[in-house]
Amino acid sequence: MNRELMLDKLEASSRPYDFIIIGGGASGVGIVLEAASRGYSAVLFEKSDFVKSTSSRSTKLVHGGVRYLAQGDVALVREACVERGLLLRNAPHLVRNQPFVIPTFGWFDEFLYTVGLTLYDLMAGRYSLGRSKRISKKQVLSYLPTLTENKLSAGVLYHDGQFDDARLAVNVLQTAAELGAVVLNYIPVEGLIKDGDGKLQGVTVRDVFSGKTFKVNGRVVINATGVFADDILRMDKPGMKPIMRPSQGIHIVIDKSFLPGDHAVMIPKTDDGRVLFAVPWHGKIVVGTTDTPIDHSSLEPVALEEEIEFILSTSGRYLKKAPERTDVLSIFAGLRPLAATKNNNGKKTREISRNHKIIVSSSGLMTMIGGKWTTFRRMAEDIISKAEKVNRLNRTRSVTRKMKVRGYKESVDMNDPYYVYGTDKDAMLDLLTGNPAMGEFLSESLQIIKAQVVWAVREEMAMTVEDVLSRRTRCQLLDARESIRIAPMVATLMAKEMGKDQQWIRDQVSAYEVVTRNYFLES
Repeated sequence: MNRELMLDKLEASSRPYDFIIIGGGASGVGIVLEAASRGYSAVLFEKSDFVKSTSSRSTKLVHGGVRYLAQGDVALVREACVERGLLLRNAPHLVRNQPFVIPTFGWFDEFLYTVGLTLYDLMAGRYSLGRSKRISKKQVLSYLPTLTENKLSAGVLYHDGQFDDARLAVNVLQTAAELGAVVLNYIPVEGLIKDGDGKLQGVTVRDVFSGKTFKVNGRVVINATGVFADDILRMDKPGMKPIMRPSQGIHIVIDKSFLPGDHAVMIPKTDDGRVLFAVPWHGKIVVGTTDTPIDHSSLEPVALEEEIEFILSTSGRYLKKAPERTDVLSIFAGLRPLAATKNNNGKKTREISRNHKIIVSSSGLMTMIGGKWTTFRRMAEDIISKAEKVNRLNRTRSVTRKMKVRGYKESVDMNDPYYVYGTDKDAMLDLLTGNPAMGEFLSESLQIIKAQVVWAVREEMAMTVEDVLSRRTRCQLLDARESIRIAPMVATLMAKEMGKDQQWIRDQVSAYEVVTRNYFLES
């Protein structure tokens, strides 16, 4: 997956694309793969880096949604449980079975969660990841030795999925590219092209780096920009009312010593009704999340002080050693693309349905709103099938249910720092052949070597230091300060690979430092 080659393909194309997809988040990457796998010509444009915003800042869970079951959204839970199982089968190098423990504090909790999670298992059917069951207090503490024993009566063990969101996006895009799709980052859509009847014919885009503009024609244009969907909708129909109601969720990352072992914790109801997760991820613990209504969408949302305090204080009530501000290795915030509806008045954002919705404008613009990572494949299947119906295209059959994504490897060692590359691991490490220096550590604590940077530029379309440190590797999210320390070395390696000068290195390091200051707490 090479950006220059993609640009060459875009320029050389004289025919209209079947599908133009705007947005390179979870929805967009799923849609471009769905379109390409059905035999359509497809191009995807992302205004920044792929999954720069919301879709790289999830709780790292592929889950059916236990709390959606509590809200009575049975259809969504069933759909998500099936998709969770499919994703585990199609990308086992990035998705794994994650055992969870819900600590209980009395017989009513034990009964309620045991029954509820048994129903959860039944809804998953043959896609279940494991049977839920009540476990004793002794068993709870054997799995979670750092959990406080205060009023603890027992627990419930259940299973969900855990994954690496940004790495999955890279592999899905690579899979789409192998099927002929053109996928491009740093190409914002700046206008919509319409015919005399006001019907969409294509888009005008601009390459951020060269400044060059392109007019790209297409039969179907899909707006998959998530929390930024209103921006494209206003291009189509100026002055229209917003249809999005974004909600911010933040996570803190702390050392593995706060929750040693392989089990995650789920607190199903905190003081204000939120769910709190503490999940092992890449040798650290991710704790979250919050649900805070936000008025304006941003590519770089910033954690609010009250959100940070909520997570620290709530997690501190369940752990023997309460995490303090100085223990926080990184903080990251993301926005949920929730669909506002007429019936949401007075509802808290956590009560708004996570179901996806498809809107077709009078111009023919198709917009995907809502949804979540777990169901991204089904969302893509739905919108391509809808596009075929609306635009009277030949009906095709989805093949993504059983499609293995790039890097597919049935068995990986999750303790191997390079397991996320799957079958590409050997090719990445081949960069050491003839150049052993490529195996040198940039960060020993995060197990990042020089070869990963070069691979990210050559094969994964990384264009900035942030692309490498935030999304091709996960350094920014795992240890923000450490990522700043190695940023100059990353910039130097990239500059050599990309033919950039010293000024580019200085600018990249400076820009990365400015962004990443929001990822840690000042001491």
